[in-house]
Amino acid sequence: MVKGFSDNEVKNDAAIKESKKEKKGLAAFLKGKKFTYTLPGKKQINIFGSIVLGLNLILILLVILYLKNQEFHDFVFNVGR
Repeated sequence: MVKGFSDNEVKNDAAIKESKKEKKGLAAFLKGKKFTYTLPGKKQINIFGSIVLGLNLILILLVILYLKNQEFHDFVFNVGR
């Protein structure tokens, strides 16, 4: 048997197309539904940006407090046990 491409075409395309069309589970449930994505507005972007920046600032302050204050360091170490 020779490896590679042959001049004879294989007629298995129908079985392959049928298996691709079958959708199961969540895909079958969502097949008929149409979802559209809308970009967030300027107000929503500002709110999420403020939340992210605020949480990052709190994290930085806690890390500095952890490194500089021995009592806070011991508190975090004991609570983590």
